[in-house]
Amino acid sequence: MKKTASSLLLMTVIILSMISCDNSSKKEKVSFQKVEARQNATDPNWKTYTARTIDGLPAFDYSKDPETSVYGGWKTFQLAGTGFYRVEKRNNRWWIIDPEGYPFIHKGVAVFRPGRSDNQKSALKQKYGSNDNWAVQESQMLKEYGFNGAGAWSAVDLLRQNDVDLAYTVIVNPMGSYKREHIKKFGGEYEMAGWQGYRYDLAMVFDPEFDVHVEEEISKIARYANDKNLLGYYTDNELPWKNDALDRHLKYLGKDEAGYIAAKKWLDERKGKNASLNDITEQDRLAFTGFYFETYMKKVAAAIRKYDPNHLYLGCRFNQESEELSNPEIFKIAGQYMDIISINHYRKWEPVQEIMQNWTNWSGKSFIITEWYTKGEDSGLPNNTGAGWNVRTQNDRGLFYQNFIIELLKSKACVGWHWFTYQDNDPEDLTTDPSNRDSNKGIVNSAFEPYEPLVKNMKLLNDHVYELIQYLDK
Repeated sequence: MKKTASSLLLMTVIILSMISCDNSSKKEKVSFQKVEARQNATDPNWKTYTARTIDGLPAFDYSKDPETSVYGGWKTFQLAGTGFYRVEKRNNRWWIIDPEGYPFIHKGVAVFRPGRSDNQKSALKQKYGSNDNWAVQESQMLKEYGFNGAGAWSAVDLLRQNDVDLAYTVIVNPMGSYKREHIKKFGGEYEMAGWQGYRYDLAMVFDPEFDVHVEEEISKIARYANDKNLLGYYTDNELPWKNDALDRHLKYLGKDEAGYIAAKKWLDERKGKNASLNDITEQDRLAFTGFYFETYMKKVAAAIRKYDPNHLYLGCRFNQESEELSNPEIFKIAGQYMDIISINHYRKWEPVQEIMQNWTNWSGKSFIITEWYTKGEDSGLPNNTGAGWNVRTQNDRGLFYQNFIIELLKSKACVGWHWFTYQDNDPEDLTTDPSNRDSNKGIVNSAFEPYEPLVKNMKLLNDHVYELIQYLDK
């Protein structure tokens, strides 16, 4: 009888254990969504990708809104407030620290400005009456959907004059504007210009004329120096930091040009002789990229600190996966001069943890994603241009947004992101860059109507970023 009772007790324990394990397994199972995507409108190959969303994360409580500061920082802990945004690493996670000292994640939209095409200007006048009304109402719209900032190429002065409380960024273009002057010097066109329009795909960092131009261009930022709503500055966008820059300087530039002279001197000193192209090794190429990039960094960073010592320097917006984004020397130098490293992230369904870890390990700094998007094929636009992938619906765009950010925040080094962009391209506006001509990149269309399935998904995640970080860090 005792043996039978013992056997029954043992079986009961086993069954209860199995039930407990089964319930635990169900509790820990993450709910995934499936999204179809393709590289562009002409790509016949649709592929299915997984999208994680916060409502599918096990035991994630997002029933309450977090308590935030006047700047949108999270009132979970408070560090020293300086009156301006800064960056700090705490408990192995990087944060922007808001002017009051609270941890802050920059959730922005790039190119937040009134429409540029005739169609968009007409729609703005009909809906808002004036640019000032647009600035006030659409800034409120961004905040309602959980955004707290404006990315590059936004209407900064319009936002400031209307006292809009968004953490905005300013982009200055010392090399981009110098390029325009340089083109005139070479008769109005370049031989072998890269896709960014730089002669031989080289930034002219060694030109003494560039030193003067840097001062002139960056001195314009002085008017923002005391603005509490300014996050920081970018210099230029997607410059051509080519892996074979050493070869290009020596092979293509005239021997009397500053770039050739600097590269030849560097190589001769490294080799201890009168060196040639045949002497160059892969190690030489890698080392030269650091020297070449630091020449630019020294000049632009010094000018920013001179004219505005209060705000963050956000870098020069890296974007080439096989070039600077895979180059440890570039990131090592970036970490010495940038407060946050800005990256335009394309051609991947989601960020790769190993790659993001490399960026942080190489630089010792946090990063911010300053461009990324998908295009919905239900928008009615051709969607032929731009690097962002095509998905079938606006809801799919929202699922992509959530999944992308969940992966970003797992890295513990991402301190923000800027969706590209605020408004769709207008296909009738042929004055735009060809890569921004006919696609559904915006959170609003050309009539300033939000894509509701997209922005509702954005809001769901944006409103609960801080709890998501807490959840992921556990």
